[in-house]
Amino acid sequence: MMPVIERFKSLYSDLTLITPSDLEKVYTDDVFFVDPIDSHTGIEEVKAYFSRLSTEAESCRFDIHVIAGCEKNAESLSYLVNWTMYLVLRSSGKTIVLPGTTQLKVRDDKVCYHRDYYDLGTMVYEHVPVLGWIIKKIKAKLSS
Repeated sequence: MMPVIERFKSLYSDLTLITPSDLEKVYTDDVFFVDPIDSHTGIEEVKAYFSRLSTEAESCRFDIHVIAGCEKNAESLSYLVNWTMYLVLRSSGKTIVLPGTTQLKVRDDKVCYHRDYYDLGTMVYEHVPVLGWIIKKIKAKLSS
């Protein structure tokens, strides 16, 4: 079997094509999965999360730019992963392009901790019509 980081990369090549058994090959039964929106404890919650995602997404792929193995550290992190997500929503057909970073902890060649960092405004708020317009105006004002 290929190492966990290779299975991780393969899994995230298109999230709409994965199966529950694909998740079991990457994540431990007691995985803790966190992103800026929510957290999920255990493989069953992670499976439910990915199931909901696949019903809302036409496609969701990640271009992984950097995978850095970590030296021994206080947080016990194993890898840092920089990526760009390309999400196409079924409801609108709109493509959301989102850069982010993931922290991974590995135990027994499976991921036991997964934490995503990304700009929630880009992911959600900027795609709500009125709120998106306001946020873009604020960003433009701050950058001038």
